[in-house]
Amino acid sequence: MSFPGRYTQRAWHLVDASSQTVGRLANSIAPLLKGKHKPTYRPNADCGDYVVIINAEKVNFTANKWKTKLYRWHTGYPGGLKQRRAEEMLEKKPEDVLKKAIIGMLSRNNLRHGFVEPRLKIYAGGVHPHTSQLPEGVEALEKVPRKRVGDYHYGFKDGKYSVEGTYQEIFNGEVKDVTTEK
Repeated sequence: MSFPGRYTQRAWHLVDASSQTVGRLANSIAPLLKGKHKPTYRPNADCGDYVVIINAEKVNFTANKWKTKLYRWHTGYPGGLKQRRAEEMLEKKPEDVLKKAIIGMLSRNNLRHGFVEPRLKIYAGGVHPHTSQLPEGVEALEKVPRKRVGDYHYGFKDGKYSVEGTYQEIFNGEVKDVTTEK
């Protein structure tokens, strides 16, 4: 049974980009825009959510990319190839550093340009005009970890796959509780 697109429910997500790595942050935002976190996801339908990103001027790059990474574009005229380093881009247009990373992770089709791109709202500072759309008491999404260590659990708290006492295995047709046996 297919899911009719006109009943799509869209949520609003708030993301604080301060002291986050650009690529890791873009990697967590792109699926929200596409709607891949929803059970009703279809690749040919527009079913993603709105994402509001604040503090875009405080993002980080790894290694020496502020000086070595180049953003290139062409004006359309002969000899019109332009380029800027990442640090220059952050000074002139801090929103575009993050926008180019996120848009680059989306597939190039009509959905990206017509539907997904307009739902991405990026602001250089901590103030945004979407407070009425966001639910009351909303907090920014968790920061993306730099490594798989620490208290970030990737969906499993304390490294456990289930609540204690609920994980069961079946041996020869009978249920055996694994958590109580040692």
